[in-house]
Amino acid sequence: MKSLVLAATLIVFAASAAFAADCIVYPASAGKVSFNHKAHVDKLKNCKLCHEKAPGKIAGFDKAKAHKLCIDCHKKMNAGPKGCKDCHKK
Repeated sequence: MKSLVLAATLIVFAASAAFAADCIVYPASAGKVSFNHKAHVDKLKNCKLCHEKAPGKIAGFDKAKAHKLCIDCHKKMNAGPKGCKDCHKK
């Protein structure tokens, strides 16, 4: 019985971790920024476009890196938001 409870707990934890990254909200003074990770994965299908080494947190990800990485990519692909208020919502 204990192993069944443990297995169920692990399944719930793994499922919640898998879905946790679907949408990430970053606080910002200009208004919070919601990033739909799942939509980017589904559209781009190449993690290395954002994650230089491997999937996971982007090293040194901060305001400046977000602006460069995200806006430059949106402009290059001519898709997605490009203006401040397109991402920042009060």
